[in-house]
Amino acid sequence: MKKAAAEFVGTFALVFFGCGAAVIAGMGTGPTAIDVLGIATAFGLSIVAMAYGIGPISGCHINPAVSLGVFVAGRMSAGDLIVYWIAQVLGALVAAVVLYLILSGKASGWNGGLGQNGWGAGHFGEYNLTSALIFEVVATFLFLVCILGVTQSGAPSQFAGLAIGFTLVAVHLVGINITGTSVNPARSLGPAIVGAGTNPGALGQVWLFIVAPLIGAAIAGVLFKVGSLLSADNS
Repeated sequence: MKKAAAEFVGTFALVFFGCGAAVIAGMGTGPTAIDVLGIATAFGLSIVAMAYGIGPISGCHINPAVSLGVFVAGRMSAGDLIVYWIAQVLGALVAAVVLYLILSGKASGWNGGLGQNGWGAGHFGEYNLTSALIFEVVATFLFLVCILGVTQSGAPSQFAGLAIGFTLVAVHLVGINITGTSVNPARSLGPAIVGAGTNPGALGQVWLFIVAPLIGAAIAGVLFKVGSLLSADNS
């Protein structure tokens, strides 16, 4: 239960700060506004903070794709995987609800955006389905390569949070204009479900942001699983 609570809090923080930066500061004007770099940094710093805050408890996955990659790599049980997934999705949902309540209090109104991901006409750079799918698979794969690499035995674990956070910043810098950047099914599900009343299109597209990150993560997990087996055979 400590691990589940940690994953809930961590995923809540990621969605609250990351998506919050996108829809609150990102919608602002003048000195209060931030750009793509600011939004990307908010997501990255959230990971850094949570890595050191809850990492010793749960490993700070705060992402169903990360948990799947860790599972495929042979580093966690199926039971823990399910518990992590439930906690992560709940954390993202609650964070999206809190953002909804905050944004609903804006005197001039708000367009219903909660940081939902999407592709096609009217979304970000208007990239098509193929572009969105390729980006999410590749970006999640590279993100998991970093995570599984810096957390493996023998790696300097004290720097893991920084490496993972900076990698997530880089992923967002590339991906925000393509899909808004997911690489995290929970991060996509929370805003899509809570914002379905004002932005139903995001819920219709959310399948890609579940499937693509899981594919990318599974490939990375297999890579590290095979690598560990080869290392064991050689020894």
